[in-house]
Amino acid sequence: MRPVRVVVAGVNGYGRHHLANVGRLAAAGRAELAGVCDVRPPSGLGVPVSADLPALIRETGAEIAVIATPIHTHAPLAVAALEAGAHVLLEKPPAPSVEEFAAISAAVARTGLACQVGFQSLGSEAIRAARGVLGEPVRGIGVAGAWTRPFGYYTRSAWAGRRRLDGVDVMDGALTNPFAHAVASALAVAGADAADSIAGIELELYRANDIESDDTSSARLTLADGTVIAITVSLCAARRRTEPYLHLHGANQSARLFYTLDEIEAGGVRTGYDRTDLLDNLIAHVRNGAELLVPLARTGGFTRLLDAIRLAPEPRPVEARFVRAEPSRLVLPGIEDLAVTAAAELATLSELGFPGGPEPVPAPWPETVLRAGGRETAVYAERGDLQASDAPRPHLHPVRTLGGTVVTEVQPDDHVHHFGAGVAIADVDGANFWGGSTYVRGEGPRMLPNHGRQRRRTLRPIDGGYAETLDWTGPDGTVLAAEERILTARSVAGGWALDFAFTLTGRTGRPLVLQSSACKGRTGAGYGGFFWRAPKDSSGLAVFTGEASGEEAVHGSVTPWLALTSDAWSLVFVQTAGLDPWFVRVAEYPGVGPALAWDEPLTVPGSLHRAVTVVVADGRLAPEQARDLAEGTPE
Repeated sequence: MRPVRVVVAGVNGYGRHHLANVGRLAAAGRAELAGVCDVRPPSGLGVPVSADLPALIRETGAEIAVIATPIHTHAPLAVAALEAGAHVLLEKPPAPSVEEFAAISAAVARTGLACQVGFQSLGSEAIRAARGVLGEPVRGIGVAGAWTRPFGYYTRSAWAGRRRLDGVDVMDGALTNPFAHAVASALAVAGADAADSIAGIELELYRANDIESDDTSSARLTLADGTVIAITVSLCAARRRTEPYLHLHGANQSARLFYTLDEIEAGGVRTGYDRTDLLDNLIAHVRNGAELLVPLARTGGFTRLLDAIRLAPEPRPVEARFVRAEPSRLVLPGIEDLAVTAAAELATLSELGFPGGPEPVPAPWPETVLRAGGRETAVYAERGDLQASDAPRPHLHPVRTLGGTVVTEVQPDDHVHHFGAGVAIADVDGANFWGGSTYVRGEGPRMLPNHGRQRRRTLRPIDGGYAETLDWTGPDGTVLAAEERILTARSVAGGWALDFAFTLTGRTGRPLVLQSSACKGRTGAGYGGFFWRAPKDSSGLAVFTGEASGEEAVHGSVTPWLALTSDAWSLVFVQTAGLDPWFVRVAEYPGVGPALAWDEPLTVPGSLHRAVTVVVADGRLAPEQARDLAEGTPE
């Protein structure tokens, strides 16, 4: 198939993702970046650049225009691109009003070209699976979303946090932009694609920040068939990141759809589903007539809600006494609990007493947690906001001592692709499952479009923890390996122990080849396998084994156990299956892990099995204490 020529309009902000995605599809021979439209384009792209989108389309012969510009420019640019002869992938929301939505619809009808809307979550098989997961009709859908945004989020552009800009509708509010996927996913599960699918709308719009739009809101929709969708979202959460979800209600059953992760939790088991990239789907439509996953017509229900918000009274300011001011943001204490409760009860914020009612009843956000001795010791996290270059993967964070001290770190400034504790490998059959740059022999570190992803297939509870299956997928979606993982927590004398085991099996029909950067010439960089990133700001860091102490002495050593300690906490790592050299960092940052491919590639003809036990303790352990724990804890 001849690659489809694509231009991208708006390449700053989220447009960078679209540029990277075009690059990924270009590497697969499906697309070609033909040009860029932006008033402030980056240099060095090697393609024509113009601020005039129709002229750029005509000049380059582009067949598809990706539009990722500010919301209030969507309609005029989409119409112009269609009339210039290009199919369109239009970022969400498609338009800030019903009138502008109608203008795009008319252009689609007039030109006979396609307009796909960038609600990426609607490309997920999880949306279709959710309709039947209860084994009975879905009678109600509660939506809970609670994120945090710094003050800078509202000053990032002239239109940020605005309802209107210079008399033009913008509608950059919590419901219509950051949580637009939540709204669209709920409507899609309910089959409410068209505007007339919605019989009634109740709105409660609030703002804690000094902005025009809502940053905390409830919307309750009654559909024509009687289904109720109750949405509660906020950008003023206390926690830095939670995964929003849909709470599906039947007459007798319930389930949760985590739309950012493409996962459904039912009966205590989480199941992952595949997602089709919307640009790839549009390319298939252009070349082969494939059915569009998110044509403009399927977003009429969403636009109906957006228009109701546009016509609603200004958001109600939340009184300062209900807001906690922090140096970089504002927090509404208890808003996460209210969102969870609202989704469970299909209620609105005011019905739960917001903002000035009694203290919210604690309602923990649905997360995968480990417990030891009755205490929560770790969260087993997945995040839907990660970029491909992060090599997204499940990871443990935060991990805490029994005394509550956090002993993991995620996305630190020194290595933004470090994620708590988990499995990460620099090179698996040429794909980067570590994140960040790839070390190239003779050239050094280079940022390449070769990042893989660990995609969850199932997660089920077992005694003390969880059993999980994962697919390790390459940048083109090929499953390179399958993994079986077991992680459990248990109490031990002086702390608690994490037992972490994984088995990796190739899925390409040939042996897996694992490499570290050291295999390619970077001396000492043998990292890859189970890896633990500890907090950099910990004082008094020290590392030792039973035979040696200090980073230089233990780095690369092959011993059954190793301890990393600080003034506040201690970690004792014990290799219980397999015996690999220790990769150790202390001076640059605190990180430890057994290295699968220390300085030579590791070829795996069948399966690779490794297991580690980590004892987590408060305070600094003496060497003899660490030795006793190491020798006494493996099961």
